[in-house]
Amino acid sequence: MTLGSREAERAVGIADEVTAKWPDLQLDIAGADNPGAAGADVVVLATPWENAIATLKPLQELLAEKVVISMANALVKEGREMLALIPPRGSVAAGVQAALPGSFVAASFHHLPASEMEDLESGLEADVLVCSDHPHAAAVTEELIGLMSGLRPLNAGSLNQAAAIEAFTAVCITLNIRFKAHSTLRMAGI
Repeated sequence: MTLGSREAERAVGIADEVTAKWPDLQLDIAGADNPGAAGADVVVLATPWENAIATLKPLQELLAEKVVISMANALVKEGREMLALIPPRGSVAAGVQAALPGSFVAASFHHLPASEMEDLESGLEADVLVCSDHPHAAAVTEELIGLMSGLRPLNAGSLNQAAAIEAFTAVCITLNIRFKAHSTLRMAGI
């Protein structure tokens, strides 16, 4: 796995921090600049939503024919609530697909609590919604989620669904703020 950043040294430092935090897991994580990270077969875009397109545009050629997973949400905090913003194409993921017309974009991981995701021993259990206009991208994303203990991938349909999923994340985060929790989404009956 390769972590990317505008500055390779920063990515290397973060990769070293992660591997040092869990030495018993023998994690294979390296750091690189963004073009170096774009060399992976599957790329997860985990930047703040307002930087997503600017980060990707210079990588358009490197990301052609690759699966790119967008997990960004266009949200803003107002008081003790998170509010959903509506990006120009309706969702961050749709903007990513427009910026990378040669890539296979999937939207996923939006509603998982960040603090639980970064703690590899958190015991995070959740259903993870996946949407894409490309069946291959959806399948690759679902397979990746299935490798993570406690997570269950659910195909939520086309990339059009990303707008609702990204917006609903504001509700999830607001509930976590209000109840001082790290709740996750579970879809009963499926």
